[in-house]
Amino acid sequence: MLLLPHGYEGQGPEHSSARMERFLQLCAEDNIQVCYPTTAAQYFHMLRRQVRREVRKPLVVMTPKQPLRMKESRSPIAEFTTGSFEEILDDPTVTEKSKITRVVLCTGKVAWDAMAERTKRNANVAVVRVEQLYPFPIAGLRSILATYPNAKQMVWLQEEPENMGAWRFVDAIVWPMKNEGYDWRHVARVESGSPATGSKAIHDQELVDLMEQTFAAW
Repeated sequence: MLLLPHGYEGQGPEHSSARMERFLQLCAEDNIQVCYPTTAAQYFHMLRRQVRREVRKPLVVMTPKQPLRMKESRSPIAEFTTGSFEEILDDPTVTEKSKITRVVLCTGKVAWDAMAERTKRNANVAVVRVEQLYPFPIAGLRSILATYPNAKQMVWLQEEPENMGAWRFVDAIVWPMKNEGYDWRHVARVESGSPATGSKAIHDQELVDLMEQTFAAW
């Protein structure tokens, strides 16, 4: 198992990226696992699965610092003693799924930013978290999307620049779904030769821009 520091927190290019995209380029023939858990219980069950499964495969984990201090990433004791690792997580805050018109698909801590923005705007948007990028849980994604009958707008949101992160890997997987009535778009930082800006002020403005693009009217 390989734990890699990864997360855009305004700390500069040397403290933001684990080069997720390079590990995803290595993924083929069910050879490794790439995960980005967002809660304490998910992290626990991921470790437990790795130890208990009969077939051992390398596990690469993205580990941002910020969730260590976030209330949103905490889990009640009951979630540790029951359940298992979920490769993809539906939005637990949505009560009336028929009202949802847009689904934001993302991985990692940017999900919490999207949820906070959704609450702020009171938008009819669901935020779905991909906890395992490879093998990609395409069946789980289809199952979740089927529960949102009026959601035809799909957004892949990532905090990494467009030429980094998981977007180009995910795009190849969800491409067939573009012909199934879904309008797919993606939101990312602009392409860059550097993983991240060295300015906290610019970082904060980039996050504002990401949220604006994610929730803007189509």
